[in-house]
Amino acid sequence: MPYPLTFNPIFKEVIWGGTDILPYKGLLSDAGTKDRFPGSGKIGESWELSHVEQNFSVVANGRLKGTTIDDLIKEYGAQLLGAKTLQQFGRNTFPLLIKFIDARENLSVQVHPDDELAGKRHHSFGKTEMWYVVKAAPDAVLYSGFSRQIDADEYVRCVEDHRIMDALKRYQVKQGDVFFLPAGRVHAIGAGCFIAEIQQTSNITYRIYDYNRKDANGNERELHTQLAKDAIDYTLYPDYRTQYTPRENDAVGLVRCKYFTTNLLKFNKTMNRDYTSLDSFVVYICMKGETVIRDNKNNTLHVRQGQTVLIPADTEHVIIETEQDCEFLETYID
Repeated sequence: MPYPLTFNPIFKEVIWGGTDILPYKGLLSDAGTKDRFPGSGKIGESWELSHVEQNFSVVANGRLKGTTIDDLIKEYGAQLLGAKTLQQFGRNTFPLLIKFIDARENLSVQVHPDDELAGKRHHSFGKTEMWYVVKAAPDAVLYSGFSRQIDADEYVRCVEDHRIMDALKRYQVKQGDVFFLPAGRVHAIGAGCFIAEIQQTSNITYRIYDYNRKDANGNERELHTQLAKDAIDYTLYPDYRTQYTPRENDAVGLVRCKYFTTNLLKFNKTMNRDYTSLDSFVVYICMKGETVIRDNKNNTLHVRQGQTVLIPADTEHVIIETEQDCEFLETYID
């Protein structure tokens, strides 16, 4: 029988990465850090829970320690994921990829295809995602959607003339800001942003613009102008930022779509979560504080800032105990 699971993070060292992920996750507290995490130290992403091919998450706690998420799905099926989830996404798929992203420099401007286009071109799911800003530098910005109405032909001209940034909606951001990014929405993460990202399990990205940067060999990275042209949603919206009002010791809805539902839990006392009517796994991302999680199967797990927990679908009740300020993102398939 599965229990609340944590996983070993999968770190991605990239040229634009920063140095905040390890200390945020509490992994710089011992002398052996350099031995355990060798490399440049520019960790741009921590894949917290992944079923992307060649990047399967591995259990870090309990009797299933060392087991991959792929093996868990094969062993426990609906107990782990929920019968409805299996029906919607297939019996061999964990449908979400959970990340922390630390952008020391600007990331490229991107767009992701939807399920139909990704299936046709790549035999893959598309990518709908969301961002939660965990922290941000004073001048940090995110880009989401267009600032004015353009069509596909003007998009191509803007890319060719290096004017695409002028057509994007630019947001100065702070801790707690939320952006929902359905497939087809052009977006970019700016320097100084540390975010939690929840997305469909897909690694399909079309790069639109990369600030004319060159690699170590003096070459610019490939752009996918024509592929992106057909993937972009050119609809102009008045605001691309998700508006919500936080409440203490309660669940506040942030995003609800067919791929995931995400709530914000801000609490400083015990919270009870009832999942008896939910036919889905639940993912907790602990963004602040320390807690103890207890479920109806007598399992107990200590959780701290920077950890991600997978609650199996056959769990009926969870008690989250703390006496300090805590913040969770709670995500499931509704």
